[in-house]
Amino acid sequence: MKLPRRQLLIDPPAASSSDIAFILIIFFLVCASVQPETGMAQTLPRTEEKQDRKQQSRNLEVSITPSSIVLNGSPLNLDEFRRRLTAALQAKKRPEDKVVVVKSTPKTPYDHWIRVSQAIDDAGGVITLELESERTITVD
Repeated sequence: MKLPRRQLLIDPPAASSSDIAFILIIFFLVCASVQPETGMAQTLPRTEEKQDRKQQSRNLEVSITPSSIVLNGSPLNLDEFRRRLTAALQAKKRPEDKVVVVKSTPKTPYDHWIRVSQAIDDAGGVITLELESERTITVD
């Protein structure tokens, strides 16, 4: 005598899937919690209209390399840089005239850059960065 086969419904165990989901949620929460970066706050100047540019005096230019600080073409050490920058910025009365254009090489150490930018900030200057941009121009 042959017995009829009964088909049993077998569900996969669901208890482990909730554990896995909980562990994945914890993993992504831990990976996503990043400390906000803190640094020196800077106010970047806005672009000006053409009529204001005529009244604006020439901006100070600072170039920072790993070994030197150059203010308007004159290489200086940090103390001399502070003195000359303070004297140059005190002569300017309007905030728009106190813009200091900062250029730096990619190999400039971060602490050197921070010391220079702190000196500019202490002297009352407004820092603006000059970034290199690469453009391709096609001539027809």
